[in-house]
Amino acid sequence: MTVTEKVAYLKGLIDASELKEDTKEARLFKAISDVLDDIALTVTDLEDAYSELSEQIDAVDEDLDSIEQDFYGDDDDDEEDDEEDFVEVTCPACGDTICLDEETIMAGSLECPNCGEMLEFDIHYADDDECGCGHCCDEEESEDQED
Repeated sequence: MTVTEKVAYLKGLIDASELKEDTKEARLFKAISDVLDDIALTVTDLEDAYSELSEQIDAVDEDLDSIEQDFYGDDDDDEEDDEEDFVEVTCPACGDTICLDEETIMAGSLECPNCGEMLEFDIHYADDDECGCGHCCDEEESEDQED
């Protein structure tokens, strides 16, 4: 039995009772039944709105899943590999942490998306042979030879 049906049943009981309409009790029961009727209608409206909203959210969720599949693909292993290629960088100005890929870091600089501060990256390799520039290793060797 719905809330509206229960309120209608109570109203029927009050109407069927042998209370005189001009008594305090009859006016009290009438006022209570009117309030309950308003509450029942409001609850029914809220349930309908909730149901409609729930259907819309489900539709948006399905659409988002479809877009995610199109954008990220089906392979979860690729997603895990991509996460390993990112480096977390903290902006010294605002403290915001952003994840950057190697290509962005190798570009040398980036504007912080949070505060606009220019972030500059100075890349140093642990092993000089890894840099691949062809001259910094030679410069160090030539400096060592001059001494």
